[in-house]
Amino acid sequence: MARVRLSVAERREELLRAAVEQIEVRGVSAIRIADVASVLGVSNALVLYHFSTKEKLVAAAFAYAAEADLAHLRRLLTRRTSAVRRLRAAVRWYAPTGQAKGWRLWIEGWAASLRDPVLREVAGDLDQQWKAELAEVIEEGAAAGEFHCDDPMSVAWRLTALLDGLAVQMTSYAGPLSRATMLQWTEEALARELGIEHAALTA
Repeated sequence: MARVRLSVAERREELLRAAVEQIEVRGVSAIRIADVASVLGVSNALVLYHFSTKEKLVAAAFAYAAEADLAHLRRLLTRRTSAVRRLRAAVRWYAPTGQAKGWRLWIEGWAASLRDPVLREVAGDLDQQWKAELAEVIEEGAAAGEFHCDDPMSVAWRLTALLDGLAVQMTSYAGPLSRATMLQWTEEALARELGIEHAALTA
């Protein structure tokens, strides 16, 4: 059966999905252009036509996957409810025992970005977007009088630093903490940062 002819945008997305899958299986350092081409039954030249180098393919694949999680975060943070509830939902989802699927990819990306300036720039920009989204809702909640916060961006930095660190522990050393403990720690950290009681998160 002949392959369906895809538009440039559709082909690019197909290549990015395949690259993400191969990165998750093989890791950033081991993935090859040939791995992505082979899984789709296309030529290496086609992959290189769209991305020109392995480094650019990896950076684009990382951004593609991370932006999907970022879009979900934005949906959580724009719900029509209190800032406290939106932040709790975001933290529980973003926690390494939540439903965010990108943790292994993020960790691979952090490691590879130490040597890859293109990936470092992409990862850094996405990281700043995560922090900015959280800081905006923290600022909204403070302005509405739900809690007091003089420096929303610093709170966003501390929360994401905690969650990132826990993700490394949970992903690299499977199972040292229970899901319940992990979620309790993240919620307690959020409550402390907002200066409210833990029980107020679910009120």
